[in-house]
Amino acid sequence: MSDTDQGLARGLTNYGDRDFSVYLRNSFAASMGYSREMLKRPIVGIANSFSGFNNCHRHFPELVEAVKRGVLMEGGLPIEFPTISLGEVFLSPTSLKFRNLMSMDTEEMVRAQPMDAVVLMGGCDKTVPAQLMGAASADLPAVQLVAGPMMTSRYQTERLGACTDCRRFWSKYRAREVTTEQINDIEGRLATTAGTCAVMGTASTMACIAETLGMSLPGTAAIPAVHADRLRAGEESGRAAARMVRTPIRPSQVITAKSVENAMRVLLALGGSTNAIIHLTAVAGRLGIPVSLEKLNALSDTTPVLVNLKPVGTNYMEDFFFAGGVGAVLRELKPLLHLDTLDVAGGTLGDRLEQDAGWVDHRVIARAAEPLEPEGGLVALFGNLAPRGAILKRSAADPELFEKEGRAVVFTSLEDLAARVDDPDLDITADDFMVLQNAGPKSASGMPEAGYLPIPRKIAETGVKDMVRISDARMSGTAFGTIVLHVSPEASVGGPLALVRNGDRIRISVKNRRIELLVDEAELGCRRAAWATTNVPAAERRGYDRLYAEEVTQADEGCDFGFLQPVQTET
Repeated sequence: MSDTDQGLARGLTNYGDRDFSVYLRNSFAASMGYSREMLKRPIVGIANSFSGFNNCHRHFPELVEAVKRGVLMEGGLPIEFPTISLGEVFLSPTSLKFRNLMSMDTEEMVRAQPMDAVVLMGGCDKTVPAQLMGAASADLPAVQLVAGPMMTSRYQTERLGACTDCRRFWSKYRAREVTTEQINDIEGRLATTAGTCAVMGTASTMACIAETLGMSLPGTAAIPAVHADRLRAGEESGRAAARMVRTPIRPSQVITAKSVENAMRVLLALGGSTNAIIHLTAVAGRLGIPVSLEKLNALSDTTPVLVNLKPVGTNYMEDFFFAGGVGAVLRELKPLLHLDTLDVAGGTLGDRLEQDAGWVDHRVIARAAEPLEPEGGLVALFGNLAPRGAILKRSAADPELFEKEGRAVVFTSLEDLAARVDDPDLDITADDFMVLQNAGPKSASGMPEAGYLPIPRKIAETGVKDMVRISDARMSGTAFGTIVLHVSPEASVGGPLALVRNGDRIRISVKNRRIELLVDEAELGCRRAAWATTNVPAAERRGYDRLYAEEVTQADEGCDFGFLQPVQTET
């Protein structure tokens, strides 16, 4: 394809006769009612992940019209196309299993269809990372447009927002502090508008990361889904994509080692979702940019927590938007950031931060000189239980449990957990460590958000709100507690987590970034020799399930497929 090929002349179907390919494509495009003049325009594709199984995206039909307006204003032809959509709570066994599939769908449709730039419309947890991964691999000029968060609701005198409050009230229900009638009433009040979860969960964290990377327009991450500014953001995103046809800015120019480091800083300052580490690692990995957990710790030591939002604080995403949003956080972090990174609007981060900041509500976004916490919200732990690392969201955990040794109470699977956790005869106390095995990426469960192990009912009823919980699973960004996640390598491939037995002693030290299984190496060697996986062999699976089982990498590598990352050539 020539560098000057544009619009319908891009990526022609090959019949062995280029002119015939153009002629035939124009004929079929004309059947959709386009004029000749319109078909001569450059094309901006709109990757629309709307689905009836995705409540977060139910406002996309209106939003896509705003994007089309923007494209037309800049002389482009907007053409909408569908991709897979990942509605977080509607997928089994878990949405993460299908993130890579959506990334492949996005990449291939962007590459295969005739478009000069693309607007990526996503929002729900795995949709934004999937689109960013696909866009990075296709490397066509792209703008990420996020769904925006829900607005909050009310229960009696209390303000509610999905989904931290979902978990808080469910914990109260399990502890018999809330009645069945009350929980049924609350259920209908937690999520009442279009948009993503109303707190700093994975969706909002990834929206903020997309803006920090420079893949979304400045100021667009936190706009509520139902706010008129969200439609204006759609229009401007369409305009920006059309402008990039004339002056291309590719994802590889935007997602760089420097912008990824900026994104890690913002993640830490937000007290953002632990899932974002997996997703950012996968996005960066598509461009050959490493994200190490050791680097995360180094940045966490010097990055304060600034954002007072649930589950770390008390506020909601709409408050964050009105308080100044991502721009206000970036200005507080300015001395720590790389200011020469580029965004899809064509400016640098330094240029953006020179502009008027506007009003900032420092009750929601703290000053760097007076942070909510002096160190970042996430920390990686290493040791013989997690040789390649594990993640703790310390900003949402109980500091009294940070330096602790406890007895392991082991659940060998999610089914085992469900069957025994509320058994009155379960041998467990509040000082024990709950350990879940076989919930990592290669397990049958596909690494679900099950790391938020429920506190056993008999303990919850005594008023205990937190315990140390350890697993190779993930947890929702809306969750909270002293929960060690993403233990790598996972149990189902024979990682040390698979060797833990009831009664073993485990020691964690957040201060020293350590997690240790206090069992001598000789005993661990005997256990290792006797271990056998419970996974169904990949060869006995079919379709995408087989591909996933064969190719998914560990959490510290982003749970991507290795063959989707750049081919490393010897020099």
